Amino acid sequence: MHSLSFLENHYIPAHIMYTWFVMVLLALCSFLATRKLDIYPTRFQNVMEVVVSGLDSLITDTMGHDGRKFFPLIATIGLFILTSNLLGLVPGFESPTANLNTNLSMALVVFCMTHVMGVKVHGYKYVKQFMGPVWWLTPLMVLIELVSHLVRPVSLTVRLFGNIEGGHIVVAVLFLLAPFLVPIPILFLKIFISVIQTLVFMLLSMMYIAGAMEEAH
Repeated sequence: MHSLSFLENHYIPAHIMYTWFVMVLLALCSFLATRKLDIYPTRFQNVMEVVVSGLDSLITDTMGHDGRKFFPLIATIGLFILTSNLLGLVPGFESPTANLNTNLSMALVVFCMTHVMGVKVHGYKYVKQFMGPVWWLTPLMVLIELVSHLVRPVSLTVRLFGNIEGGHIVVAVLFLLAPFLVPIPILFLKIFISVIQTLVFMLLSMMYIAGAMEEAH
């Protein structure tokens, strides 16, 4: 009875367990890819190098060379989201990104990093980005800019959640309606959506951070 009571009082939500599973999986892949680095890489090391170099090129092309200091953040978010999205396609598993809490935690990290970098680069002048081009529009522009910035984490959260959870529901319904005629094109579409939503989250995150570091016009 005591052990049952302990489990009931210490219930771990499914999305947290799957989040930790994805984290351990990515850490294991990182360890396996780097434990024996060689000039002539193994297949696994070669695959990981292609993935990392692709992410580096994406970040550099979007944010410039100064964006490389954000590589750990953006690449980690990208790999986590993609792995989480694809995990939901495996029978018996769930996508952590099909939960609003998981997505909101990443969106808030990006939100905080955006304004931390804005203040770090511009100091108190960062406020000018919220004031608009002319002084008499300042009250209206401040209100608009505040709403715009506060909506960003909500947008990142809901967009990712809606696409991933919606895709799971569609696939589940099709499995129930046609269990022997599994719509393979739908599964490929789900994979495509998983990749696209990962890129969208990454690109918007990079644009927000880069925009905070730009000079106000």
